[in-house]
Amino acid sequence: MIRNIAILAISLITIGSYSQEMQRGLILNTDRAFDGYTLYAPLRSNETLLLNMEGEVVHKWTSDHHPSNSAYLMPDGSLVRSGKVLGNEVFGSRGPSGGRVERFDWDGNLLWDYVYSSDEYHQHHDIEPLSNGNVLILAWERRTQEEAIAAGRKPDTVSDQGIFPDVVVEVMQTGPKSGKVVWEWKAWDHLVQDLDPDKRNYGVVADHPGRLDVNLNPRPRPDWMHSNAIDYNPTLDQIVLSCRSFNEIIVIDHGKPTAETAGPAGDILYRWGNPANYGAGDASDRTLYAQHDARWIQEGQPGSGNITIYNNGSNRPDGNYSSIEEIVPPINSDGTYRIHPGNAFGPVKPIWSYTARNPTDFYSSFISGTERLPNGNTLICSGAEGIFFEVTAEMDTVWEYRNPVSRPPAGPEGPHSVFRVTRYPKDYPAFKNRDLN
Repeated sequence: MIRNIAILAISLITIGSYSQEMQRGLILNTDRAFDGYTLYAPLRSNETLLLNMEGEVVHKWTSDHHPSNSAYLMPDGSLVRSGKVLGNEVFGSRGPSGGRVERFDWDGNLLWDYVYSSDEYHQHHDIEPLSNGNVLILAWERRTQEEAIAAGRKPDTVSDQGIFPDVVVEVMQTGPKSGKVVWEWKAWDHLVQDLDPDKRNYGVVADHPGRLDVNLNPRPRPDWMHSNAIDYNPTLDQIVLSCRSFNEIIVIDHGKPTAETAGPAGDILYRWGNPANYGAGDASDRTLYAQHDARWIQEGQPGSGNITIYNNGSNRPDGNYSSIEEIVPPINSDGTYRIHPGNAFGPVKPIWSYTARNPTDFYSSFISGTERLPNGNTLICSGAEGIFFEVTAEMDTVWEYRNPVSRPPAGPEGPHSVFRVTRYPKDYPAFKNRDLN
């Protein structure tokens, strides 16, 4: 039964590929939707917004900076978000480039403004707040052209800028503008290459599924991995990254101390989406295409322990369209993952997938995200056009909202683009004794 259908606004979009007339605001709200509040940060706005199910803004936070790109509402009512640092001459400031982490209290007071940006490292895309108050930061680190070639990368695939592999750091706040790195992991410590026995990291790629072939993504662009999401599983003490340029997700161990993460203990535990990357398949075995937002389904929710992924679908063999994948990782009781030598990590296929009935009706070539909700529904953000919708396990749409916030685009972003959205239940501790009218 439909309890409310409303069109809050109609926007005429006339910029680039977004030239179309589209209704904006709340489109659909039924009693099969999961009741709660939806958090999102429009990419071309300094505001982070909290919506009720009727599509009304019930709270917002305002920053001096555009997002880069995620925002999280904490149980105490504070907001943790990533923001842009402008003017970095090495890493730039457009697109997913960020450089800072901010924490606001419920009333919008800035509690922490931490800049993680220099000519050697720079936050990008996503962060992950932890229950201990620390924050995991996804960042680039700079490696020179000479370092990349010495590591075994083909010289013609390295630009003068060098290469920017990803790092993950855990930062503890030490003051209003300061923090201390208490843990780190670097992709650069876990490489393999089979082209030059006289260079570092030489070995048989297929014998080292826990390492990254340094010659993956041979384009001479510095942003080598283009990881676009980070998520943490507190039960496993593990981290999952979505590596867009590799068309796969990887899982690493957060439980090992920094002193061990550079060695074999820091090798990749699990990877999925493109087994050709580690010599265990070919193009026909590939499942992911420029994906985003890999995250574990939380405890107590249907599919707990599984991983959901927004599979953007660019350059699929059967055409461009997006899908949502839910996979069951082949994990052992000790937190390791099952793999037979020479074979790919399972599963062979997702346990559940969502596509539009006409697949090409649902497609976002970049950004975007998905979240499993407590009632078994799945919340989806088709990010390029800023469309949020909720589907049941049977793929019925039961709620839809289209971001009406519009700013002139910059680069590939559209005027309504949104990185991802998150739905918080009404009994979430952050809302206790808060005015949400």
